[in-house]
Amino acid sequence: MINIYTREDNRLKEIEAPGYKSWINVYPPFSHENLRKLGEQLDIPFDFLIDSLDVDERSRFEAEDGIELIVMKTPILNDKESETDALYITIPLGIIITKDVILTLSPYENPVIDWFVNGKGKNFDPADRSNFVLRIFERNVYYFLYFLNEINNKRNIFENELHNSMRNQELINLMNIEKTLVYFVTSLRSNELMMLKIQRLDFLHISKKEHEKDLLQDILIDNSQALEMANIYTNILSGTMDAFASLISNNLNLVMKRLTSVTIVLMVPTLVASFYGMNVNLPMQDQPYAFAVTLLLSVVLSVILVMVFVRKKWF
Repeated sequence: MINIYTREDNRLKEIEAPGYKSWINVYPPFSHENLRKLGEQLDIPFDFLIDSLDVDERSRFEAEDGIELIVMKTPILNDKESETDALYITIPLGIIITKDVILTLSPYENPVIDWFVNGKGKNFDPADRSNFVLRIFERNVYYFLYFLNEINNKRNIFENELHNSMRNQELINLMNIEKTLVYFVTSLRSNELMMLKIQRLDFLHISKKEHEKDLLQDILIDNSQALEMANIYTNILSGTMDAFASLISNNLNLVMKRLTSVTIVLMVPTLVASFYGMNVNLPMQDQPYAFAVTLLLSVVLSVILVMVFVRKKWF
């Protein structure tokens, strides 16, 4: 699915064919043949288009024959079609800049581009390519921070449920959150290194644009904050998982100790009954109250044993 936009009358307008300084957004479904034709039409290297679809592609940028490529990691809600059970995953978002158009390409629909497509971005113009790229960076960091807050809220809910139930499902939910945080930490670190290099090499040609230089610096600060939050949540979750693992092991030990104590207590009347069930001469075997005495003896010994165990806090 290929959509082409331009900005007219201070609003985003979809057009039929790419024009000068227009914006092209490519979303699935599409085929390699569609991408090849698009690349030939816009004179974009086919590798630039394919690299933006590789889910394992790292954040980076490069230029070839006046065509600039930026690949960054962006977060999306996991739709369970991927191989992981993480709540959120990160995917590549490709930004290709030519002398005529700016093109965005992603293997999945993502909230960053949707925010611009839906017209929520008021202060951007595809014609101002450097500013548009920075706005994408800014919105990308915003969604990392937003999803991190969502993850932290879900973590608190799952922890409270785990306090009350100690079921496997809550542990699995926490493990899925841990997977998400691993993706986030890796992607945020990769994005940060990429943006720092863009700033150092002036890849976006903003060295003489004071406002955009400040905007990129603010984005880097927010990205560092998101990275620090992800690391903090990862450490908290790791400590929580270890604590709950210890609690579960301790609870298992307590259950086994109680079961062992019950087994020992029940063994006493069994032992007495075994002795008096032998086919040999036994004390009081001719007495009419022999059964009652034997039963009382079993109960007394069992009660004494229970009191000993209670005193030692084995029950």
